[in-house]
Amino acid sequence: MKAYWIAHVDVTDPQQYAQYTQRAPAAFALYGGKLLARGGRSEAMEGRATPQRSVVIEFESFDQAQACYRSEQYQQASQYRQGAAQVEVIIVEGYEAE
Repeated sequence: MKAYWIAHVDVTDPQQYAQYTQRAPAAFALYGGKLLARGGRSEAMEGRATPQRSVVIEFESFDQAQACYRSEQYQQASQYRQGAAQVEVIIVEGYEAE
């Protein structure tokens, strides 16, 4: 069953954050991640205010999504994000109708 990373990001240092966005996609690709949304237009319809960026990445399974996040490749890329953004990341398993 597919799984999705959902990230809400408020960038505080665009130049430093750009270092992360240049490196992270290589880690996603190693684990079969497919970027579905990456910082396009958004609007909060309910709940908290809209973050500056919303990101959705599709993986073939929950285990692959977790492995990507925990991988050395991704953890190295995420170091460039430290101090450059406020980030929330969740991994959610997809739903298949019967």
